[in-house]
Amino acid sequence: MDPVVLDAMLPFLREHFANPSASYRSARKVQGGIQAAREQVANLIGAGPEEIVFTSCGTEADNAAIASARMCRPELRHLVIGATEHSAVIEPARRWEQEGGTVTRVPVDRDGLIDLEALRQAVRPGETALVSIMWANNETGVIAPIGEIAQIAHEAGALIHTDAVQAVGRLSIDLHALPIDCLSLSGHKMHAPKGIGALFVSRRMRFLPSLLGGGQEQGRRSGTENVPGIVALGKAAELMIPAHNNRIAALRDGFEARLLSALPGLTVNGGGAPRVSGTSSLCFPGLSAAEMLILLDERGVCCSAGSACHTADVHPSHVLEAMGFDAGHASSTLRFSFSRMNTVQEAQEAAGHVLAVARRLQAMRGMDGGPVVVS
Repeated sequence: MDPVVLDAMLPFLREHFANPSASYRSARKVQGGIQAAREQVANLIGAGPEEIVFTSCGTEADNAAIASARMCRPELRHLVIGATEHSAVIEPARRWEQEGGTVTRVPVDRDGLIDLEALRQAVRPGETALVSIMWANNETGVIAPIGEIAQIAHEAGALIHTDAVQAVGRLSIDLHALPIDCLSLSGHKMHAPKGIGALFVSRRMRFLPSLLGGGQEQGRRSGTENVPGIVALGKAAELMIPAHNNRIAALRDGFEARLLSALPGLTVNGGGAPRVSGTSSLCFPGLSAAEMLILLDERGVCCSAGSACHTADVHPSHVLEAMGFDAGHASSTLRFSFSRMNTVQEAQEAAGHVLAVARRLQAMRGMDGGPVVVS
């Protein structure tokens, strides 16, 4: 968490603890905190405050958008998603099928970019309720052409939802200028605490909630609000400025450059496509990502094999498989993330640890008769 974000939320844990739905005086300060946060989040993505629905996380936001499309348009039983979506979209799509609907999964190219022609072929006028394509991939950072995707969806009469958890705060977003119907975001990707997110719901569309009860969030998400989390998300949104992303990209690029120059054969997954600033997915041919994770963890380097949103077990990456890579490539891939909290020294120190671990494993493989890469 950003210390400034923590300072903003603490008063709503200590002093301002009233229920925001209450009518007494002490609740007004809490109500004001929520409204201020709603405006801060709206300003970050170019939306109206009334279009922001606070949720518990990005996963809930994704689920709510898909469920609403199903409930609002029951006669339209077709859903379109990308082949590299987060599990928060993949699993609701499976339920969509279990409940009698059909789902088309649109392929991506070798760099992880959505196949726009395949998308045009996938949408079915009069049948497709929703197109859900993530804006920036959580494993590779590859950025989708969301404006073109939205246009294709709307031309077929479908709604468009985007999982923008990795994009918000990293890309310049103006939803006044983009015909997006729903957009999901998450606080912990912006230095707010885990357990808070939001769903943008365009004023142009009808929305039916998944959570029913007291009618909070303008009737779109019932349940007593997580006020400290909401206030924190608002402050975090206020602190996300484009200048940070230029510096983060420089950290990531310097990290990658050092490894690429020292390890022949190393590849950047999605390296030929536009990527968000803080994500680096690297394949170390012939090396085991699982073994590298253990050795890097011993050196204090935090990274992951594929998505960090599953359990601690190493899972094959459906993202890399969708990009056309085999299981061996996926099992040799590690993902590194950078933020404005990182320094140049940390990025270079991490690169040094990665090099040391890779060379150690290469040497061990060489003793078994495999190739040895000499830098």
